[in-house]
Amino acid sequence: VFNVYTLGEECLQRLGFKPEQYFNMDWSLLEALGFSDNQIEEANDYVCGTMTVEGAPSLKAEHLPVFDCANKCGKKGERFIHAHGHIRMMGAVQPFISGAISKTINLPNEATIDEIADSYMLSWQLGLKACALYRDGSKLSQPLSNKSDKKKKNETAESSQDVASTSNVTGSSEPLESNIVDMSKLTVQDLLEEVQKRVQSSPDTKLKRALATIVERRTLPAKRRGFTQKAKINGQAIFLRTGEYTDGTVGEIFIDMAKEGATMRSMLNCFAISISIGLQYGVPLEEFVEKFVFTRFEPSGMVDHPNIKSTTSIVDFIFRVLAYEYLHRTDLVHVLDSPEVMNTGHDDWDEIPTPLEYDKKTPELSDVRVLAKASGSPAPQASKSQKSTSNKLEGNLDAVNAAAKSMQSDAPACNTCGHITIRSGTCYKCLNCGNSMGCS
Repeated sequence: VFNVYTLGEECLQRLGFKPEQYFNMDWSLLEALGFSDNQIEEANDYVCGTMTVEGAPSLKAEHLPVFDCANKCGKKGERFIHAHGHIRMMGAVQPFISGAISKTINLPNEATIDEIADSYMLSWQLGLKACALYRDGSKLSQPLSNKSDKKKKNETAESSQDVASTSNVTGSSEPLESNIVDMSKLTVQDLLEEVQKRVQSSPDTKLKRALATIVERRTLPAKRRGFTQKAKINGQAIFLRTGEYTDGTVGEIFIDMAKEGATMRSMLNCFAISISIGLQYGVPLEEFVEKFVFTRFEPSGMVDHPNIKSTTSIVDFIFRVLAYEYLHRTDLVHVLDSPEVMNTGHDDWDEIPTPLEYDKKTPELSDVRVLAKASGSPAPQASKSQKSTSNKLEGNLDAVNAAAKSMQSDAPACNTCGHITIRSGTCYKCLNCGNSMGCS
């Protein structure tokens, strides 16, 4: 609360502080004035509040249940509505409505597996048609959260412990920086940790710029290996070419598209050059993947790649391919390469004929390779009942796909299986795998 943005530069300059001090995000005015941590916390609570009504001087204890929420309020709040309270409220309403109740039951972060099981059991006993539970902090991001501000204090305590341990080892009360260190005895990890500490403690960017000049660009040899991947994103052809170092790691990429304009071609070329330069200067491929995957813009949609079946953009597809080929990230692809199983000999199961019969005219089965052939007699023709059953199944699947396409013409593809989605409230859901895009 007490910083340059609320008090102003003129006030801080009167107190004798310099701009490099009060513009540093880790600098504390009250700490610089000599206040203790407890006094600083009390001052912040007095100005900003504690985000709870618990402990309010004019509020009686019997009135607190009126203000209870699903989760604890603020750092000092202890009260919250138990999950069973939500469930019993839904159980009282359920007999009067025909469908399920769309309500998420919130549980605190310390909720156990047994408590969640008890909540589902109580929901079943009360006759609820649906029960959605959410444990606080279970997602990467959520609208409301409470964070602790003890990080700085812990870092200060750890640094003081490091200085004390250094004094015990060297036999001197001086910190590590004042002692002479034999660089030949330092490992690469120790050297990197020391440089990282210096960079984090530096108030300006001079040290970072000096370190950047040390890193040299590692160019690729004139003759290099790599691969070329062709794919179509929603009918738009794209070519991805890579260049590799001698150890097999990627060092450059090239992106080409068919029917693109001059602006699009130039933007893709500049993007590929910037990524290549970053890789050659030592930027990890993992950083690029985490930054650019799931980027959304057109063209997007279905992909004819053997492993990636849908993508949200060209950039998303490129880094999915690079992550799968060079980082072996299987979580970013939809279909994994199945291992080839060769026939190792005769077995009793080989005598049992299979009733399935592949249709050579079916597009989905035109690229199937038979790796192991049974040594028994060829499979007999399928019976009429089996054919009629398969025709019914195909007809049902076609009807489901046609109905899904007619429900929403601009519905996005499922980010899990690539199937067309349908609208569910304000979000979309997939009828193929059951994935819900954003509402749960």
